[in-house]
Amino acid sequence: MPLADIKQRPGLLLGAAVILHVGLISTQVNTRSGLPILQVVTFGAFAEVQRVVMGTLTGSHDLWSDYLALQGVRAENAQLKQELQSLQVRLQEERALARQSEDLRQLLELRERASLETTAAEIIATGASPEFHSVTIDKGQFDRVAADMAVISPAGVVGRIIQPSPRASKVQLLIDRNAAAGALIERTRAQGVVVGLGADGLRMDYVPGTADVQPGDLVVTSGIDGIYPKGFVIGAVESAERGPGTYHDIRLRPAVDFSRLEEVLIVLTPPPAKEAAEALRQP
Repeated sequence: MPLADIKQRPGLLLGAAVILHVGLISTQVNTRSGLPILQVVTFGAFAEVQRVVMGTLTGSHDLWSDYLALQGVRAENAQLKQELQSLQVRLQEERALARQSEDLRQLLELRERASLETTAAEIIATGASPEFHSVTIDKGQFDRVAADMAVISPAGVVGRIIQPSPRASKVQLLIDRNAAAGALIERTRAQGVVVGLGADGLRMDYVPGTADVQPGDLVVTSGIDGIYPKGFVIGAVESAERGPGTYHDIRLRPAVDFSRLEEVLIVLTPPPAKEAAEALRQP
């Protein structure tokens, strides 16, 4: 600073002199503990600055630690969520395998009970038209499958082969409106014909009005149609009323849940009625 400016500011010089004088005196005056006052004041000031700085650093370190811990928790949650989803998928796969094993076991028991030659098949497609109820199976002419062979399941009658190809076949389900099967009421042996009603199930026609028919009666195949072997379950009587003519109006509840079909058996052995008809046609 120029000397002229300093001379023009006597108050500034006086203040500086006072501060310098106080500092010199502080270095000479001691506290009760024997330490100079200037050293105590300086230490206190620096200690306060250090405390503030350390507090700031500690807070920043804790905040960073919390952030890293939060990131670790998020990563762990994501891993646990992925493991849970994998376990759920595996559980569904094992449940499907268990159900398939149970279905195959029932098919095997049916093959052992029936004195017929059969071959197992898996349903690979269903009919797209709501007017015609059919499914496609993975067995065809290469597996000795032919038209009009009966298709059954452990629950009962499924339908018949209507269109075989070398490696697959189309099956007309019994509930199709163009399907029919010779049948009889197991309890009374009253005979008739079961026809499909589509989504409404089955109806049994041509049962005489004098026949004893009760709800819950079991209806089985009669074997006279030359397609279905005798004695296989078709369904149960849901309602039976005397029709306007000489026959009963009978509605059946199908034994087979057609919406859950996965595996079936194809009956390769022709029924006795079919064999007899073929024998009559031969010269």
